[in-house]
Amino acid sequence: MLFLCTGNSARSIMAEAILNAQSAGRFRGFSAGSHAVGTVNPRAIELLQRNHYKTESLRSKSWDEFAAPDAPVMDFVFTVCDQAAAEVCPVWPGQPISAYWGVADPAAATGNEDKIHRAFNDAFSVLSRRISLFMCLPIEKLSRLALTQEVQKIGQEQTSTV
Repeated sequence: MLFLCTGNSARSIMAEAILNAQSAGRFRGFSAGSHAVGTVNPRAIELLQRNHYKTESLRSKSWDEFAAPDAPVMDFVFTVCDQAAAEVCPVWPGQPISAYWGVADPAAATGNEDKIHRAFNDAFSVLSRRISLFMCLPIEKLSRLALTQEVQKIGQEQTSTV
């Protein structure tokens, strides 16, 4: 499963870590950006570590890595930010099921430290909930069309934890 964003520094990185922990090996999560910034946001790393997620292998990377012929074949590709949703994506090998799971960018939050901290927590909570919902789907029993509709519905789940 590939989570896409523009910078691959916060939301998609958190989604990768959450999926890899929650799926217990059932799925393998990856993340990438259309214009990867090359560094992971330190607040995202701190939040993941505080919640006991593994962060050692997390890195900001271009989606070009996953469009290469030798890249892992993805079953699912989810876009988690507004900017990447409007971009033309590469053609992914294997024709994965894709959906838009937009989440407000915590890295763009401004204001005092509490407000920024809350933005990261909100993004983490939304992603965690959506991934949990995804993990509950009877994937093996659903047709491709039904599965596509279900993952799209998950992306329409409330985007705020307030």
